[in-house]
Amino acid sequence: MEHDVVPLVPRRPSAWRRTIGALLRAAREDRALRLVDVAARARLSPQYLSEVERGLKEPSSEVLAALTDALGLTLVDLAQGIVDALATPAARPAGVVRPLSSRPGAAGHARAATALRGGVLLAA
Repeated sequence: MEHDVVPLVPRRPSAWRRTIGALLRAAREDRALRLVDVAARARLSPQYLSEVERGLKEPSSEVLAALTDALGLTLVDLAQGIVDALATPAARPAGVVRPLSSRPGAAGHARAATALRGGVLLAA
């Protein structure tokens, strides 16, 4: 039996993964927390959290729940941040995503301010 050889092509992280990672990183940096501290709170390895924040890994719902809890966010906060970030660019001012704290119904926790640059969310 003969098999075709398919060359491995490096894949760019998806917009979904990049957005999740950037929002989580922005929230962590907004709270002045180290990556190792958030990883420990969420019971993850720092290496895995780093890959999530860089958009290289797609975390499970359980991992997302642990991370949002470690950051004092809810899954709803994160989901709304993703919706806002991935919304049609014409529906928001150029390059800006609303901070998590300015969303209607947001809890009283400090939130990460984020900005969209070159298709990637960065901490503001």
